[in-house]
Amino acid sequence: MANTQAMCSSFKRECLNGEHQFGAPTLVSRTSLTAPTADGFKLALFLVSATRNATDTVYNTTGELAATGNYTAGGKTLTMVAPALDTTKAHTTPTATQTWTALTSSGAFDAAVVYNSTQSNKEVSVHTFSSQNVTAADFSLTMPTNNGTTGLIRIE
Repeated sequence: MANTQAMCSSFKRECLNGEHQFGAPTLVSRTSLTAPTADGFKLALFLVSATRNATDTVYNTTGELAATGNYTAGGKTLTMVAPALDTTKAHTTPTATQTWTALTSSGAFDAAVVYNSTQSNKEVSVHTFSSQNVTAADFSLTMPTNNGTTGLIRIE
């Protein structure tokens, strides 16, 4: 078992079907249509013993940190930067560092999963980092620069 960083395969298809709305559209060409509002996205932490990867389709609690020690099952709500385009790469990133204060983890963890809580918890991506085991300390995930090279969610 291991977590593997990846954009979920199902997410790619769902984007083509218009199932994820990361921001308000920049142009509505038909006045009879109502512009959709941005969906809600969350970030949850997963134990090293979990198996999160590109084959994930929907957020579930299997392998998630236990809801103890200042961690809430389901993770934190994200505020996403409006999607942008750098030449040929579309990208978006959460606007702020995600911090859990005085966290005591239920075990070693090494992955964060982004999922769309508005659209039946459809999973977007898995992001891995070095294994952490935290006892009564702050844990922060610093978000990368929002551009076509380092943005957290990138479509190339």
